[in-house]
Amino acid sequence: MNRREFTLTLAALMATAAIPAWAQTAEAPALPEVPDMVLGNPDSKVVLTEYASYTCSHCATFHAEVFKDLKRDYIDTGKIKFVYREVYFDRYGLWAGMVARCGGDMRYFGIQDILYSTQTEWAGSDDPATVVENLRRIGRTAGLENAALDACLNDGAMAQAMVNKYQADSEADDISSTPSFVLNGTKHSNMNYADLKALLDAELAK
Repeated sequence: MNRREFTLTLAALMATAAIPAWAQTAEAPALPEVPDMVLGNPDSKVVLTEYASYTCSHCATFHAEVFKDLKRDYIDTGKIKFVYREVYFDRYGLWAGMVARCGGDMRYFGIQDILYSTQTEWAGSDDPATVVENLRRIGRTAGLENAALDACLNDGAMAQAMVNKYQADSEADDISSTPSFVLNGTKHSNMNYADLKALLDAELAK
């Protein structure tokens, strides 16, 4: 997925639908910290950062066909530090990220699995209200209560902070498409597992 041709602001992401309701609020709230979501060995000399969007079909394919092997061979074994950074090309992707983060570190990657494996189902509607309800359903499947989901989806400060972080990170790493990867400071485009494995092994051998 390529970067859209407009300046990405919270207002642009929300468009005119105003779902959730905080999209209409003019007051600028204090912004919270938005931590990176991390798996693997935090002290590894090899750091792989993935930039991906929950509404990107290529990202869903990578997650289904490559990430499972990456996780088995390099993340779960503690060989690398894996960092996942969300990209927001549209409001649906932002809302999905808000629901994923609603479960905290413990549930984040489990919710991520559901978001990618059911992407065409939850994101397939042109009706924003339907998409929000689909995301709430995913959150409930992951064990979140309706009150918690509503609080997360109506957290305007967190939404703005997430957009700000996406913009700052993607500009720093020159990210213009998804999925993209940064391996120990070097950017790479989407790739198959064999090519990714070769890059990781080369870094580990240094």
